[in-house]
Amino acid sequence: MTKSEGDEEMRVLGFGDNIVDRFIDRGVDYPGGNAVNVAVYAHRLGAHAEYLGVFGSDDLAGFLRGAIEGAGVPTGRSVVRDGESGVSSLQVVDGDRVFLGWNGGGVTVRQPIDLTDGREQYAAGFDVVHSSVYSRTESQLPSLRRHDVLVSFDLSSEAEFRAPSYVDRVAPFTDLLLISCSGLDDAEAYAVLDDAIRRGAHLAVATRGTDDALATDGRVRCSAPAKLLDDRAIVDTMGCGDAFLAGVLVTLHRSGWRRDVAPSPSDLRAALEAGAEAARDQCLVEGAFGGGRPSGEPVAASMW
Repeated sequence: MTKSEGDEEMRVLGFGDNIVDRFIDRGVDYPGGNAVNVAVYAHRLGAHAEYLGVFGSDDLAGFLRGAIEGAGVPTGRSVVRDGESGVSSLQVVDGDRVFLGWNGGGVTVRQPIDLTDGREQYAAGFDVVHSSVYSRTESQLPSLRRHDVLVSFDLSSEAEFRAPSYVDRVAPFTDLLLISCSGLDDAEAYAVLDDAIRRGAHLAVATRGTDDALATDGRVRCSAPAKLLDDRAIVDTMGCGDAFLAGVLVTLHRSGWRRDVAPSPSDLRAALEAGAEAARDQCLVEGAFGGGRPSGEPVAASMW
């Protein structure tokens, strides 16, 4: 599949992880995963989005795949491998999610997706390919770099993914690197972003919860305030960072951002503002994108 000349619809590929978010306090399983969420949120913002990853062979895999497809994101080029699905256990405390543990991501992480068997050319047909530290796709990024496709990557917040040895594996092959910098002031957060740029990223963006989001391409620095809810109560914060990123990616691409065309300062600020709006709205959604079911409920055998 290749990009069609004159086709103005943005095409986004979520490349990597899928997982079941099991809310212990609610007794509900929700579909999720960083790569999945960004694809779903981009679709909601008007882009054509698909998902490419590994599904397990258990009942939960059928639930996950059905929920992703039901959200309008095709999964037809994904792979099924024998093994369990990833499950993350958590609960909501005062509107904020609290992670309790996980099973290591299941087969999706133990045998991650790669770009063999025609999948490299398939991925090259998209405008943006998004992946993350939870996808174990680092070794595949150089292959994407050979094509005219923007690559975004979420570094998340764990210290192990701040190590220079890790950043050096991904930054040279990314057009946008998202980094969670909650708790850092402007100077500290910009230092993290500047380091990512020095290590090869074209654009580095920091989320900081209810503090301003920041971005830099090494020449321009830009910030935008978080959008706060008015009198509406937060349902939970699951997926807010992924929604922010989807808003940034879609807005930047629509403004003309390409690998050889850097966003203007005004376009970059507009993208951060769009991301903040998307993150705010996500706080009103249960789970990452709804689609929950009671934990342990079986999926019909004929579903997949």
